[in-house]
Amino acid sequence: MAPPNQICLVVVIFLSIFSLSSLPTSAIIPKANVSLPIPSSQLVENLCNGKAIQNRRFCLKALSTHKVIAAMDTTQLGTITMKLGAANAKATLNVYNEIIKKPGSPQALKALNCCVEAYKYAILSFEMVSSGLVEDPQIANYDVAIIGPEISNCEKELINAKVQAPRLLIGNRFMKYYVSMGYEITSTLELENPNEY
Repeated sequence: MAPPNQICLVVVIFLSIFSLSSLPTSAIIPKANVSLPIPSSQLVENLCNGKAIQNRRFCLKALSTHKVIAAMDTTQLGTITMKLGAANAKATLNVYNEIIKKPGSPQALKALNCCVEAYKYAILSFEMVSSGLVEDPQIANYDVAIIGPEISNCEKELINAKVQAPRLLIGNRFMKYYVSMGYEITSTLELENPNEY
């Protein structure tokens, strides 16, 4: 028979293990409200590594949602990307409309109105592209490509009118990134299906 000290030691170890195993795991590992980055899909990686992409980091971050990662093919990814571009254009357009309401010089008002028109055009183009990807990627490619010069013209007008608005400059930069993403995805679709169109 085992000495009493060994029996007591075994009982203490057994009770310790048993009592720890009955605790909920959250008592041992606290739950943290930390959002982990969503791993990108190969489609997103391929898009964001494309030649036309102006800012790879922005591309990866913008396309790091569950809906984007779940895209099954280039057409779905393109449609979602164009919808994100349209949403970004709408948000930036709201900033322009907010700034127009404030008093400013006639030159500034002219520049801001030029940008409002450019963003209205960008929204329509992104929306057309998102619905036209399946029908004709070549036309979609053209439609997204011509947004870039509109935004560049907007920037020139702001600079010439000496409009100092960092939020607008950031919005314009992001819009150029979405245009590059749209151009890359529509170019990819053209290459994937050269004989269909």
